[in-house]
Amino acid sequence: MRALFFSLMMVSNNPILFDFSKESSLSNWFIINDGVMGGVSRGQLSLTPEGHGKFTGTVSLANNGGFTSIRCNLPPTAITPNTKISMRIKGDGKNYQFRVRHQPMAYQSYIYDFSTTGEWQTIAFPIGDMYPERHGRRLNMPNFDHEKICEFTFLIANKRNEEFELLIDSVELI
Repeated sequence: MRALFFSLMMVSNNPILFDFSKESSLSNWFIINDGVMGGVSRGQLSLTPEGHGKFTGTVSLANNGGFTSIRCNLPPTAITPNTKISMRIKGDGKNYQFRVRHQPMAYQSYIYDFSTTGEWQTIAFPIGDMYPERHGRRLNMPNFDHEKICEFTFLIANKRNEEFELLIDSVELI
């Protein structure tokens, strides 16, 4: 699959990184399962009739696996140290991670862990609170302190076999 980049949409002066109700294509999204290391977890992303992204699947610990994720590529998007990320989601009561990278193929991802309630919720947090990690290991580096982002990811990896469902309405910078 080839990444197609899209322009940021502006609503109320806040850059919308992705709004499923306004996008009819998932061409900028990639599924990354633990098969890259021998696992058998499976995730998928689809659009619901109501206009939400639906990230579903099964996480399996078999063959040293245990995660699945969806990644959205962006054009380099400028941010400031005071930038917050806001996402409107509806989960299944499970824990997830939201990740960003400041450049393609960067060594580390920056992580924000969040829990879902089973109801629609808006989760907002300062990008500077995101901690660096690589392959499940926290790194001894500063929290996010870059001037741009180029991708974001939703990941589930709760160290147990489980099915999951996460509805995503939008992700924006505030």
